Amino acid sequence: MDNFTFHNPVRLIFGQGQIAQLSKEIPTGARVLFAFGGGSIKTNGVYDQVVAALQGAGLHWAEFAGIEPNPRYETLMQAVELARREKLDFILAVGGGSVADGCKFIAAAIPFVGDPWDILAKRARITQAVPMGIVLTLPATGSEMNCFAVVSRDETHEKLSFGHPAVWPKFSVLDPHSTYSLPPRQLGNGIVDAYVHVLEQYLTFPAAAPLTDRLAEAVLSTLVEIAPRAMANPPDYQARANLMWCAAMALNGLVGSGVPQDWATHYIGHELTALSGIDHARTLAAIWPGVMALKFEAKKAKLAQYAERVWNIRDGSEDERALAAIAKTRAFFESVGVPTGLSSYDLPADIAAQIAGRLAARHQAPLGEHGDIDSAMVKRIVEAA
Repeated sequence: MDNFTFHNPVRLIFGQGQIAQLSKEIPTGARVLFAFGGGSIKTNGVYDQVVAALQGAGLHWAEFAGIEPNPRYETLMQAVELARREKLDFILAVGGGSVADGCKFIAAAIPFVGDPWDILAKRARITQAVPMGIVLTLPATGSEMNCFAVVSRDETHEKLSFGHPAVWPKFSVLDPHSTYSLPPRQLGNGIVDAYVHVLEQYLTFPAAAPLTDRLAEAVLSTLVEIAPRAMANPPDYQARANLMWCAAMALNGLVGSGVPQDWATHYIGHELTALSGIDHARTLAAIWPGVMALKFEAKKAKLAQYAERVWNIRDGSEDERALAAIAKTRAFFESVGVPTGLSSYDLPADIAAQIAGRLAARHQAPLGEHGDIDSAMVKRIVEAA
């Protein structure tokens, strides 16, 4: 088990009717940037609940709508300009992980001196950020309970990440009812996103960390168990509640404590989204089988453990159990409507070379828990996918 520091300061407010708690969580006298996405919160009742809470607290706020899936730098900078102009000093992100991620960037960019793109492209030093809170409407990314964000830029066709303690949310409100209007595609994406977050931290090699392993396995097993009910119509409150909790647990730091981590699937997937516009979760489901194929020998022992503990596969050799676990995982992704592999997408013939070249140019490769996935192997992984 590796050395680690675990700290998560996010105040999580969970359950039905909890959006009303905003009036107690946002500081008295705050001037709030109320940011959201495409407007679905105005049809599912969330917007009205947020406005009622803000009015009840006597707060001043300005609205900013239109934060996209894979939030765009160009859009986020409009929100930064609004916040600076109106002297807004608290950010309330209402939506899914993209809105949360976008607002973390906004929070860091408002007081930043210089070109805010440097926060992402040059890992520029962040010294402060505007405080923020989140009302989550789509369980997927875990952004509601971590200090990381991913932002895209149209001009350069890049999708880059950053993280900093200054952008920890002060609180996150999770009401499962806010997920009831989500279409099946978004729900399926969310399940896969949360699942792969855990796999990135778990499917490496045995590291003498049985508690951390079993925490990860608990999240994976729960997602497998609840997925059919979470996807069902009409919505099942308990299934949606457990999905929200799983997604938060998948990337709040707990299941990665003291163990090696991979993240190759995510790095490659981000490039695929930047170049093709494919949904983030769908790039993960597409690329993950390729990573497993190319790194099978290095991951075989952990795959066999995963086979037994999550999929109840106990028969056969270690190779057979590991391969069966990969097949079960692919079938699970397909069962929630997310295709595995890249054959479902219309991509240019040189997509593998493009992705490998971009990662190499940014010095982001080599990838993986062993740091041995170089640009040549990245190309082979995408070709395998």
